Amino acid sequence: MITVIAGSNRKNNQTAIFAEYAYQSLKKSIGDQVNIFDLSELGPEIIHDAMYQKDSQSAEVAHIQDTYFIPSDKFWFFVPEYNGSIPGILKLLIDAISVRDGKETFGNKKACITGIASGRAGNLRGMDHLADILNHMNVAVLPNKQPISSIYKLLDRDQKLVDEKTMGCLEVQKEAFLSF
Repeated sequence: MITVIAGSNRKNNQTAIFAEYAYQSLKKSIGDQVNIFDLSELGPEIIHDAMYQKDSQSAEVAHIQDTYFIPSDKFWFFVPEYNGSIPGILKLLIDAISVRDGKETFGNKKACITGIASGRAGNLRGMDHLADILNHMNVAVLPNKQPISSIYKLLDRDQKLVDEKTMGCLEVQKEAFLSF
């Protein structure tokens, strides 16, 4: 199973557009062996003072972990650039789900990372930060990390990905990830 993760909890974020594109592309390649988790669906229950105690994990976090992370062998992260790194909510989620069954959640799994940015660098630093976090969690990261820059130029009026070059880059990354 592969889980595609749209790494922003902002409502109507552009990161989810790219994650959805990858999800649909993977579905064409591997069918039902893929699911998608959009951090914009997170509720406020994720943050509470006992989140670092496995017996106090919220039902929402346990559901996310049991549905999207534990059953997956691979994760494809789409991460927007927030202050030169990844969104804090993504790091918080990783921290929260590592408390209960952390080895089963992350151990010996694989990940692919795509950076999303309105600027020119495509979240290069953030992808490296996330790769370091995942490596620490015993997740192997595909070396072909894909930065996507100037995202507003890649979408049409209806907020659909229309840039052929970007779609081609995502297809190349997908194929590398599937054989990783």
